[in-house]
Amino acid sequence: MNAVILAVLVMVGLSLARVSVVFALIVGALVGGLTGGLSLADTITAFNEGVGGGAKVALAYATLGAFAVAISRAGLPELLAQRLIRLLGQEATERRQAMVKALLLSAVLLVAISSQNLIPVHIAFIPILIPPLLTVMNRLRIDRRAVACAMTFGLTAPYMLLPVGFGAIFLNDILLANINDAGQALGLEVSRGMVPLAMGVPVAGMAVGLLIALLFSYRKPRDYPEQALAVSHPQPTKQEQRAAHATPNPDSETAIRPLGLAMSVVAIVAALGIQLYSGSMILGGLVGFGLLSLGGIFKWREADDLFTAGMRMMALIGFIMIAAAGFAAVMEATGEIDTLVQQAFAVIGDNQGLAALAMLLVGLFITLGIGSSFSTIPIIAAIYVPLAVQFGFSDLATIALVGTAAALGDAGSPASDSTLGPTAGLNVDRQHDHIWDSVVPTFIHYNIPLILFGWLAAMWL
Repeated sequence: MNAVILAVLVMVGLSLARVSVVFALIVGALVGGLTGGLSLADTITAFNEGVGGGAKVALAYATLGAFAVAISRAGLPELLAQRLIRLLGQEATERRQAMVKALLLSAVLLVAISSQNLIPVHIAFIPILIPPLLTVMNRLRIDRRAVACAMTFGLTAPYMLLPVGFGAIFLNDILLANINDAGQALGLEVSRGMVPLAMGVPVAGMAVGLLIALLFSYRKPRDYPEQALAVSHPQPTKQEQRAAHATPNPDSETAIRPLGLAMSVVAIVAALGIQLYSGSMILGGLVGFGLLSLGGIFKWREADDLFTAGMRMMALIGFIMIAAAGFAAVMEATGEIDTLVQQAFAVIGDNQGLAALAMLLVGLFITLGIGSSFSTIPIIAAIYVPLAVQFGFSDLATIALVGTAAALGDAGSPASDSTLGPTAGLNVDRQHDHIWDSVVPTFIHYNIPLILFGWLAAMWL
């Protein structure tokens, strides 16, 4: 069996068996490296060289977690939750519950979409926005798998279709550039206007999957016990502990300080502005955290505890990203990705329909392991473009095949930030499993439609 397929199967199988995703990635990398002809020493070397690629993302998650904890101390998230609860009302009718539920899901979806283009902060909004809304979601009995599907759609579909923000990078700088580079010697050249047109069909498949998830699969109510949120309840100070004892009514609303709200808004705007200017989520999170400290939201001697609490909240996500980078480095070091493509086409012969399906499935396995569609395109474009020309696919079909094959697995990969991000926000009370509540739902509702609609695009365009 091909080393890439075996490694991915081991990694996914262990993850589905509720083994730690970090452990599953490490074991999968070892199995893939040894099966692919690398020695144990070479496998470990490749893994160690690769993990550095995930350190930047892991540190970004840690700083955003610290910023989210600091924001919660200011009271802005509690105010947002209180307003939604007030909108819901004490004696909420089914109609009002349905209205607030639709409003909440629509808002989350629109914010996720905007994070890819209008305000390109990617997953930075999740640790700040989602945790304080969990109380409202619990009261509405919203299935968090529906929320995960909405966020993952918003994090992936826009960059596949809209050439702005992250979409400009994916569609123009990566997909278009790599297809033209690979097709230059073959007389294949595609224009910018062709790329969104070709990717529209696969994205329509994702939209169908989103509707199925929201209206059918996860429409039924789901109950979650009320538990402490890691982001909303950092270690209290002695003054807060005395105040808590003096206020025995647990149902009273949180007192919101005007200064806290003002500083929260200033810190969020500054953090987003710094990130957009510098391109660094790490710097943005640190600036936001520092402004909240200077604004008196928490005392300077509490900063270390708050920062540690935020890092602890995001620790698992960060380690998964680090291990995923090592896994991807081992897969590339084996050279088995090229072999996988060659073996697939040696089996299907000259059947165009089977060729399109093979390209999509091979792309799925590669992206599941690497966890990034952006990183998959340079790997497969040099192989797929000559094959697409050989099989007689049109220019639009070639774009759809390469783009869809790369995007497959981004939604639904245990190592993708498109699933890790939603888990980071929905699991702060430890009631949302990364594999069964984020990865499996998004895999079913997005990867299956992507395969179907990507194949249709390849055959009809």
